[in-house]
Amino acid sequence: MRHIKPARPNPYSGGALDRAAHLREDEAFLAQAATDPASRITYVWQGKHLLNPGDAPTAHLLPVQGDKPPALFLGLHEGVPLFAHDLSAQAEAPDLGGGGFHDLRGIASLLPPDHAAILAAARGMLHWHATHRFCPSCGNALRPVRGGWVLHCDACGREQFPRTDAAVIMLITKGDKLLLGQSHRFPPEFNFYSTLAGFVEPGEALEDAVRREVFEEVGVHVGEVMYHSSQPWPFPASLMLGYYGEALSEEITLQVSEMRDAKWFTAADIANRHALGFELPPLDSIARALIDDWLAAHT
Repeated sequence: MRHIKPARPNPYSGGALDRAAHLREDEAFLAQAATDPASRITYVWQGKHLLNPGDAPTAHLLPVQGDKPPALFLGLHEGVPLFAHDLSAQAEAPDLGGGGFHDLRGIASLLPPDHAAILAAARGMLHWHATHRFCPSCGNALRPVRGGWVLHCDACGREQFPRTDAAVIMLITKGDKLLLGQSHRFPPEFNFYSTLAGFVEPGEALEDAVRREVFEEVGVHVGEVMYHSSQPWPFPASLMLGYYGEALSEEITLQVSEMRDAKWFTAADIANRHALGFELPPLDSIARALIDDWLAAHT
């Protein structure tokens, strides 16, 4: 199988955010930074991010405010302390004197790489805070420490650390054809076909997960598997590990509980997709990068 290198960084990856893990335990630094008007903060409200919208959107980073103490220290951005805070408890979108709250999906490819990476980190960590409020050992409330990167139980002393769910996402090919599917999760009106994907199970190698998921979803056996790239996917907290896989069989048997459809496509089909009435996944996804990079290498 031909090795295909990524043509561009995946959205939400890269950027120049210095996570500055050594500062998370410096309580004096965090206390000073949390009230320093030079520090900046990004806000999330009910899954939406504070952005400056437009043809070239950017994250709207505000000075920290004493009446809204930040829950999370993200790190240093251009040498400036950067925090994140969740305002989802408010019933209405707060007016913070500039910008507005917008859905991140679909526009991440338009954001500066630094800003997309910052918002992905904020989204993933604040989701973890919201969904891990109580100790799994004794049931008492957890308290954020070390800049919000650890949740501590004062009752039993247990500590919780951020989790990321590993998922494989793979473009399966055979000769000059590529296999794309349509999950029931995809809105039918968009009619887009994408790569297959699935979560890695405990005790499973990533390459084995690729082969298992493809066979489970569409009944196709896969041989050689080759890594392409990875992408943090904060919807809500996954790490997408992108692969190409070489099919050993072509007959498709759908797992109808998960898949609406799956088909083999040629490069000509992809180029002519609008006339054929289907779409590809959005530009902010690693699925699209896998497809675009394969097409570039085979046309």
